[in-house]
Amino acid sequence: MPVTRRSYTGPGDLRAMQGLAQRIWSKSSSVHVGDLAWQRFQHVGREAEWPTVLWEAGGEVVAWGWVSLPGELGLLVDPARPGLASEVLGWFEDTASAAELTVTVLDAEKHVIAALERSGYALQERSAFQSYMSRLLVDLPEPVVPGGFTVRPVGPDDLERCVAVHRAVWHPSRVTGPSYRNVMAAWPYHARLDWAAEAPDGRFGAQCLIWLDEHNAVAELEPVGTLPEFRRTGLARAVCLAALRAAHRAGAREAVVYPVIGHPKSAGALPLYRAMGFRPYARTLTFTRTRRRIPPSPGPASPEGAHSRT
Repeated sequence: MPVTRRSYTGPGDLRAMQGLAQRIWSKSSSVHVGDLAWQRFQHVGREAEWPTVLWEAGGEVVAWGWVSLPGELGLLVDPARPGLASEVLGWFEDTASAAELTVTVLDAEKHVIAALERSGYALQERSAFQSYMSRLLVDLPEPVVPGGFTVRPVGPDDLERCVAVHRAVWHPSRVTGPSYRNVMAAWPYHARLDWAAEAPDGRFGAQCLIWLDEHNAVAELEPVGTLPEFRRTGLARAVCLAALRAAHRAGAREAVVYPVIGHPKSAGALPLYRAMGFRPYARTLTFTRTRRRIPPSPGPASPEGAHSRT
């Protein structure tokens, strides 16, 4: 069956990219459908920085590449078509404008790692990486909510408070009212799985957004955050447990979360998730290649083209 390649044209194509993520989901896959929605829609006005291409066969996406200019690549390749990993890397090298090319993959994505090594990329030892953690959603503890706080799903009037808590936790952040509205409109967002802890003064002191892949019954926590003044009070644990229990009621059997290890802004993440019963099952690896000649710029990327957190 022939494979064709085309550029990203908008949200409909993100849904097709999510289709690949859902179809090949396993503990060896780096991308959950919710992560794609959050990463693509948490910011507005960045499409020119994010050239993206889809490879298709038989009416479905079998690989995709997403460049963050000038030189970082995110990709997902169907393990049944390992040869496409080299094609995605070739497109990346033609598209990137940096001398150093960077690709981050999951340690279990052996078909992608093999392609990186064949293409001259070298594994880098870095202090910061993402730990992929999971837990089954059985025997979840009851949330213990600190006095004066209310833990609840967000409502239609809570948009600005959702944005405010995220921007305060992840400062500096490009998340805005319009971008969070886009997140709320994205598949598979459900307000019943977007939880916040409301302080006595009306502010949101903590937030936990869960994305549910109903087909695989796997929920992802992304993002999670607590205002500095409310950390180490049990607030993050309470809002996460409440959201996880809601996800279980909605059909999730398992939850995953990908805290960044070695970054000062997420120092408390690993002990928080361990205390809630999450255990590591994989981690990210970063590969780089330095090139002597940079191809001519293809010019400004069209709106067809889009990755950076916060």
